[in-house]
Amino acid sequence: MSHSRRVVLYIDSLKLGGAERVTLIWAQWLRQAGWNPLLLTRQPASWDFYPLPPEVPRMVEPADTPWMRRLGPLAFPFRVWRLQRWLHVQNVELAIGVTSLPAIKLLLATRSLGVPCVVSERNFPPSKRIGWIWSGLRRLSYPWAALHLVQTQAVGDWMKTHLGAKRQLLLPNPVQWPLTRFHPSLAPHDWLSSRGCGLTDPVILAVGTKADQKGFDRLVRWWIPLAQADARLQLVIVGLDQRPYHGRDQQADLRALLVDQPGLQGRLHFPGRVGNMADWYTRTQLFVLSSRYEGFPNVLLEAMAAGCCCVAADCPQGPADLIQDGVNGRLLSVMESDARWVQLLKGLLVDDGERQRLAANAVEVRKIFAPAALQQRLTNALECLVVEAGQS
Repeated sequence: MSHSRRVVLYIDSLKLGGAERVTLIWAQWLRQAGWNPLLLTRQPASWDFYPLPPEVPRMVEPADTPWMRRLGPLAFPFRVWRLQRWLHVQNVELAIGVTSLPAIKLLLATRSLGVPCVVSERNFPPSKRIGWIWSGLRRLSYPWAALHLVQTQAVGDWMKTHLGAKRQLLLPNPVQWPLTRFHPSLAPHDWLSSRGCGLTDPVILAVGTKADQKGFDRLVRWWIPLAQADARLQLVIVGLDQRPYHGRDQQADLRALLVDQPGLQGRLHFPGRVGNMADWYTRTQLFVLSSRYEGFPNVLLEAMAAGCCCVAADCPQGPADLIQDGVNGRLLSVMESDARWVQLLKGLLVDDGERQRLAANAVEVRKIFAPAALQQRLTNALECLVVEAGQS
């Protein structure tokens, strides 16, 4: 395939997150397969967290003019038209929209260009609300997609029934092993020691940037009685920083759950965003995914590949595709009581042998979700779309 064949991958930003990471992986795959990928975001490059793949241009949509800002949402048709013009000037032959809003906008922009558009939802749509206007536009535009990339069969079935997503490719996330390292790098032992933690203090680890989706409030509730029973037990939540998210200080919200337990404040830790996750996975005794919903949890996949003993909520969708309960981790219903979660976590914390057994089986995900086969599956499907578009 010629390098002149251009594909754009369009996402809101390249901040810390699973969708952003997968977008960069796909761009790298496409470059390796002979495409000329372009990364396009609405948000500026100052938001970027991950390093860019080599030789992949990264572009930002033009900022709204003053009159567009004054129009607010009413300027949306002009934003679509501007994107359409950009696609035409760039001679894009294939477009991939990652997450709901960029996908909708891209579908509208490519509608009259004859450019095949691929959609990649990254969450379970019924759980990730996007507002009634965007929901209406999604129902209108999603049947136009040349292909839907779905992470689990359950998500694909729901989208086929409710959003007219007929043509699909099942494409779970690849496991990146060994994990890449980049800035910022915080050594877990040094960072925790500076906060009064002993080198052998047990650690429960969670990772995420969205506290409500990830259920961190539930995790803190489960940790409280465990920490009361074990004066050394630490809870580390990587990914949350003090920047407001939807107007909320997520760290402060979680610390507020300890208002009646001031002695535990020093054992709840927020390292922020780190680029050396492998070290943090190595430091933990238990990795816990307490999410209310997922698309396909990258952090769980990574933790398993890193050899962590993992416990996950069987939320929609993804954890059940990774964990076979009692074989390579523990999977609990989202409806389980706090008492049951505490009981399970307590049992694993004191049973070194069981943790080691589950962790040893967890690393099999390195083979099951190896990138090579998934890369071939994606590039073959996209090449077929371009060939079909050229014949129509």
